[in-house]
Amino acid sequence: MKLLIAEKPDQAKALVSQFKTKKQDGYLIIEPNKWFPNGGYCTWAVGHLLQLSAPENYFPSWKKWTLLNLPMIPDKFQYEVVRSKNKQYQIIKKLLQKKEVTEIIHGGDAGREGELIIRSIIQMIGIHKPMKRLWISSLTQKAVLEGFDSLLTEEKTRNLYYEAYTRACADWLVGMNASRVFSILLKEKGISDVFSAGRVQTPTLALIVKREKEIEGFESKPFWEVIATFTMDGKHYEGKWYKENQSRIEEEEMAQKIALFCEGKTAEIVHAEKERKKFEPPLLFNLSALQATANNIYKFPPKKTLDVLQKLYQKGIVSYPRSDSNYVTKGEAETFPYILEKLSDFKEYSSLFPVPKKSIANNKRFVNEKKVTDHYAIIPTEQVKDPTKLPTDEAKIYDLVIRRLIAAHYDSSQFDYTTIITLVDKRAQFISKGKQQINEGWRKVLYKQQDDTDVILPILEEGETGFVKSVHVKAGKTQPPKRYTEGQLITLMKTAGKFIDNEELEKVLNKTEGLGTEATRAGIITMLKDRQYIEVVKNQVFATKKARILIDAIGGAILASPEMTAKWEQRLGEIGQGAASPVTFMEQTKKLTAKIVEDATQNSVKWNFQGLEYEVKKNSKSKFTLGKVIGKCKLCDGDLVDKGNFYGCGNYKQTSCKFILSKTILGKKLSETTVKNLLTKGETGVLKGFKKGDKTFNATLIWDDKENKISFKF
Repeated sequence: MKLLIAEKPDQAKALVSQFKTKKQDGYLIIEPNKWFPNGGYCTWAVGHLLQLSAPENYFPSWKKWTLLNLPMIPDKFQYEVVRSKNKQYQIIKKLLQKKEVTEIIHGGDAGREGELIIRSIIQMIGIHKPMKRLWISSLTQKAVLEGFDSLLTEEKTRNLYYEAYTRACADWLVGMNASRVFSILLKEKGISDVFSAGRVQTPTLALIVKREKEIEGFESKPFWEVIATFTMDGKHYEGKWYKENQSRIEEEEMAQKIALFCEGKTAEIVHAEKERKKFEPPLLFNLSALQATANNIYKFPPKKTLDVLQKLYQKGIVSYPRSDSNYVTKGEAETFPYILEKLSDFKEYSSLFPVPKKSIANNKRFVNEKKVTDHYAIIPTEQVKDPTKLPTDEAKIYDLVIRRLIAAHYDSSQFDYTTIITLVDKRAQFISKGKQQINEGWRKVLYKQQDDTDVILPILEEGETGFVKSVHVKAGKTQPPKRYTEGQLITLMKTAGKFIDNEELEKVLNKTEGLGTEATRAGIITMLKDRQYIEVVKNQVFATKKARILIDAIGGAILASPEMTAKWEQRLGEIGQGAASPVTFMEQTKKLTAKIVEDATQNSVKWNFQGLEYEVKKNSKSKFTLGKVIGKCKLCDGDLVDKGNFYGCGNYKQTSCKFILSKTILGKKLSETTVKNLLTKGETGVLKGFKKGDKTFNATLIWDDKENKISFKF
């Protein structure tokens, strides 16, 4: 019999949905079929069932945070089972140990982390049975069965496991030691907080702090511009005074003199230039590009986009979400006409059909097998679904993916960019710039771009004459650099600090190794939020004082270097390709770890954080807030106490009162005020956003005294 191990429960169900199965506790029994002739089992992990052991599990003395223990470098790394997931681990263990199980099918996500999750479990249990690898880029029935038809030998993906394991161990070394050394040394300076540091998070934070300092140190200077309105044979347009390619005037008096000189004077167009530019449809989405786009349009944090995309993937309606490629194979491109035909039936897209190009199978802008890595671009699968039938957030992300594919089948958009130079009284030069859309092309499909507000100039010719209708002086101030949005942070990380707000600069993006990977960048940003290094206000990323202190302490050390971290990512990628040695990489990482500890210790004597004092914020889930009384228990009138993720009766130990109230009901987080209303008034106001399956609904929560439970009132 064969044992199929998936990465998640939903994924497992999708992989065997076309087979007859019997549900058991923690696994499924697969009845005999073409792919499982003797039947089989299907079980699953729940994400990472294992984690690298804590320092004290190597040596008890390492539990104490002291410089004497640093650097902590284990002779051999070891895993331990995540306590909350032990039950599922034991189920997998029993199935692997069954004598009738003679072959394992590794069905984790087709990527590096999928390799690590499944292989580490098998290795920890100590089972050595033949293994095959199911490697697919979508969960449609067609893709799954094709995957079972062409299972890979486990050697084909073994190097990806080495890469993932090496990455995890390297991150443990750098993270554990750097976090401790800076926390200990900063405590000696009177700053008592936990300062988490890491191989990817710290260089990313350094870039954010750098921008914060640029904004803080920016000196805004006033300037003035002279704006004239011209009339040429009944045509009106504006121009801006300029000299030697500079339009800003540093003295208001000079600006007023120029304006006064120009009033009512004759004007002549001495230069009229028109340049036609063609813009090809944007590339298909990889994860970074989709996260940046969703943040720009919907203000979705990158992690939210990934989470929503994962749900769409598990429903089988989009391809693998963590792809770093913008391209597809010819085989995939040949399925597009079928997908588009289905999309054309939906009211939302009907006006976009027929598409100008029936097929892009031979278009190298989108179809390039050499640029397809482990996975092709994120595209809708042939299991097309009407977005209006999906939950709101899923519909938005699915719509972005759909429109990007449709746009690829459209022509380029074309604009005429016009530059007019007007000479006033044969002395003062004014410049006017504008554009005219010649062909809308793919812009018909995608959301309007921000630059669509550009000035539209009338048709003007060189030699035309007229006069200055009006002129005024416009005051302005130089502006500091803008803060990054969360979407821009993704691009910033991808380009290792060389921020480029244009996903189509393919050569730069492809040649530059970034911070983290497609799969980890959103998690890094979330981690920086959770650890109170950054705050996001109206989608603008602010560095906190805590972040400033850590980055100032690190200074110019290698730990904060984006370029170095990018090179590490490159070397890890080479390990995944079998082109570099994991052992060599780990030896280098051990030396680096020792240097981080040594440099921090030596440099700490020079640290000065005057003016950066801050109050340590207490996490709402930490021990510091637990025990807060929120109201009275509905069963015994005892105190209802904050227990972290739920409220529980304070009389539990004395009377065994089991009243609890979750802080989240059907995906809806309940505020403290809402809970107090429920306890005191017996009901809440109308709450929006409860979710059951694919449906979202609004309702009032009420306390049912007869049943002694919470129920919904619609």
